[in-house]
Amino acid sequence: MEGNKDEAQRCIDLAVQSLAEGKIEKAEKFLLKAERLYPTDNAKKLLAQVKSTSGGTSSNGKSRPAASSDEKDSGPRKRVNSDSRPSAPDYSNDQLEAVRKIKKCKDFYEVLGVPKTATDSEIKKAYKKLALQLHPDKNKAPGSVEAFKALGNAAGVLTDAEKRKNYDLYGINESHSGGNSAANHHSHGQYYNNEYGYSRGFQADISAEELFNMFFNGGFPQQNVYMRQQQRRRHQAREDRDGNNSSALINLLPILLLIGLSMMSSFFISDPMYSLTPSHKYSVKRETNGLKIPYYVKDNFYSEYQGSVARLEESVEEDYVNNLKHSCSRERNYRDSMLAKARTFGDRDLYRKAQNINTPSCENLQKYLIT
Repeated sequence: MEGNKDEAQRCIDLAVQSLAEGKIEKAEKFLLKAERLYPTDNAKKLLAQVKSTSGGTSSNGKSRPAASSDEKDSGPRKRVNSDSRPSAPDYSNDQLEAVRKIKKCKDFYEVLGVPKTATDSEIKKAYKKLALQLHPDKNKAPGSVEAFKALGNAAGVLTDAEKRKNYDLYGINESHSGGNSAANHHSHGQYYNNEYGYSRGFQADISAEELFNMFFNGGFPQQNVYMRQQQRRRHQAREDRDGNNSSALINLLPILLLIGLSMMSSFFISDPMYSLTPSHKYSVKRETNGLKIPYYVKDNFYSEYQGSVARLEESVEEDYVNNLKHSCSRERNYRDSMLAKARTFGDRDLYRKAQNINTPSCENLQKYLIT
């Protein structure tokens, strides 16, 4: 009986709302249901008030019509036993409490019961434990379906490195504010019915059921995930295209202006004295005295260049080393991103491939720095 208390209170609230709207019969139904679930003095008083209001007359003051002869002669009527009690619920108090606990959570970390510093394996372990408690096939308590979806969404977001980073930056700061007022009570119900508002737009790429199957059946619904990702990308691309049509010309104006300025400046700025890559214009190969770095100059370099060759070659070496640093940074970032992706999805083959990615620019840079 104690487990039905919240549901009975919800019926009383709906009955009060129906009374305010003038729906007497609807209010009476909700109050009778509340009495069957969990009898309270408040429900009895309201029910007596409703019966006194509806007894003998309708809401417009007219007498109710007498029963027709067909109704009178239809045989003995069955007595409705208003004191009957429903059968015991097919869920335990612990299951109901688990659903309520999810309902009260304010962010994904609280849903899973892990700290914000939890590792990927800790998040997965917490999900496995709670998923077995909240799965609708096992937990029949009211709200278990929504709680199970909220749990799956939390695990799906927090086990994705990119989504977790964005959630920590933008999603977790908006705390849910609750209260005792009617407005806050309504807001809390809206959160509950809308699959828990603390998700704040952060959704996993797979459904709660697919995530459950992935953890407990060993299968990964790659095709469904791919289809859903493709649909989201197409939808997002269509929205971006529609939204950018009106401002496309404005966005292009700075680019066109830069192109025009660069074309104008090309008439006043002379060509550089060297290039690190050969071309038709820079065809004569030279080598610096210090680091032995090759560079290329024009055919008329020896006749036109009047400056210091040593300073020129210092500039060549500096440019070459800076280019190696940028290339090395790109190579390392790519390798690190592949390693992170492999860890997220638990893909061992991808992890081995990521470890074997070569970084030639970093190796060359190390050689020159030692020199």
